[in-house]
Amino acid sequence: MSVLGAEHTEASTRLARTPQALLKCEGLEKSFAGKRVVKSVSFEIYPGECLGVIGPNGAGKTTTLKMLLGLLSPDQGLITAFGGQMPGDALMIKSHLGVVSQFDTLDPDFSCVENLLVFGRYFGLPKETLKSRIPTLLEFAALTNKGQDKPQALSGGMKRRLSLARALINDPQLLVLDEPTTGLDPQARHLMWERLQQLVQRGKSILLTTHFMDEAERLCDRLVVLDQGEIIALGSPKALIAEHLEAHVVEAYGMALGESELQRLHPYAERVEKSGETVFFYANDVTALLQALQDYARLRIVHRPANLEDLFLKLTGRQMREGS
Repeated sequence: MSVLGAEHTEASTRLARTPQALLKCEGLEKSFAGKRVVKSVSFEIYPGECLGVIGPNGAGKTTTLKMLLGLLSPDQGLITAFGGQMPGDALMIKSHLGVVSQFDTLDPDFSCVENLLVFGRYFGLPKETLKSRIPTLLEFAALTNKGQDKPQALSGGMKRRLSLARALINDPQLLVLDEPTTGLDPQARHLMWERLQQLVQRGKSILLTTHFMDEAERLCDRLVVLDQGEIIALGSPKALIAEHLEAHVVEAYGMALGESELQRLHPYAERVEKSGETVFFYANDVTALLQALQDYARLRIVHRPANLEDLFLKLTGRQMREGS
């Protein structure tokens, strides 16, 4: 089987999914200096699934990820994966994982090929196996012509794709990606999304943290929403949006709406929020609202369906958070 996984459709992957989770965490707890930063977190990830973990800064995402990777030991709770337990069976579990960290960890002194070769040797893979895998991985990362270049000669998007190729060198069943497209331009982000979608379609599983809601909505089968160390929502993006939000959002800006105007418009929406000079109207039927807004000629209007960013802001608030 190819290092990238067997070729099959996304639909067949879903049908083939079994109740046996690749990785499962139950009741994870972690405190630092007496402060609980992860509180009874439980979820699992299945074969052929992309599971997203989202939340504001300080929500506990990084700490949870470090416990799943064996970099931190939980104060309480259980992590099981591939028939073993973390951290006791960390080496065995890590042999089934591929990790792309948030920050660049490529060796600047090695070429792209050498970065893959040296990393593969950490897993005890024979040179012959690595030499057969590396051309396929470079092609997958769209770096075939960059094999002898060093990382400093690559663009940001190329470096991220090389990191992804490196994470695939051991043919992992589960990829753990920590904000994989942070700092990339739109073209590089879209190419990275395309590659991640291909991996899921080929049967790989992905655990993804991201601050980009469009990325989570596009890539993830299910989402874990963390806030202040707790899971506050879990489900598919579509199901969570339907459960927590009205169907339509109307954004009004370009002219200050006073309290009297807002009071007049309130009855046309289930929920109204103001952020700066923009007013957000949330409604299941916006026909009457759009008609009423026509009375304000200088008001600019955007009418769109509710999305994951709306869900995120409703569940976690609009205020800025400190920390990571």
